[in-house]
Amino acid sequence: MTRLAKWTCLTLGLLLSVNAWSQEYPKAEVGFDYSYARYNPNPYGTQGRNLNGGGGSLVFNVDQYLGIKMDLQGYGSSTSTFVVPAGPIFPSGGSASVSGNLFTYLFGPQIKIHSPKAQPFVQALFGGAHSNVYANAFKNICGLGACGVSTAPSSNAFAMAFGGGVDIPVGRVVSIRPAELDYLFTDFTNRFNNSHQNNFRYSGGITFNLGNGSK
Repeated sequence: MTRLAKWTCLTLGLLLSVNAWSQEYPKAEVGFDYSYARYNPNPYGTQGRNLNGGGGSLVFNVDQYLGIKMDLQGYGSSTSTFVVPAGPIFPSGGSASVSGNLFTYLFGPQIKIHSPKAQPFVQALFGGAHSNVYANAFKNICGLGACGVSTAPSSNAFAMAFGGGVDIPVGRVVSIRPAELDYLFTDFTNRFNNSHQNNFRYSGGITFNLGNGSK
């Protein structure tokens, strides 16, 4: 066999092995994580707050790049002070210490490169958010007659997240996720919050790769 033929066979073998590797991906990915969120309301009497919590995610991979993701996160109750000045919205003003939690439930596409050493991904997720902070503010402040209304603000709002991160495989089944960083948008709009919220979210944890979706 000539040298050219040998190099040709070697090159074809490498290409075939790379192609075979590139199509190896798990059918599903199940993640569990710690999550931190910096919640940034457009304040009318309240300031931003740091929220700690966690949750999980489930990804069904369509092929070696595209997956459909469900992301569920919950953040425990924290307390902040609402100081509402007297004005057209709150004729008598008022203040109160208010506790509140935050939950997000998001769905959408994930693009991921399933390489042996590092697996970067990006995502665009859409869904909803739930928080009892504004209902609690209504109860604690408007209960004193400061609001001039009798209906509590909704605890539910539209939400979306854009961002990405990286997984580090430590075997065929387990990967460590050192960082996922997202812009988190929520749209709680009411008497206590005059516009939507531009928030930041960090998550980190562990991912389990299930099944084999290679073609």
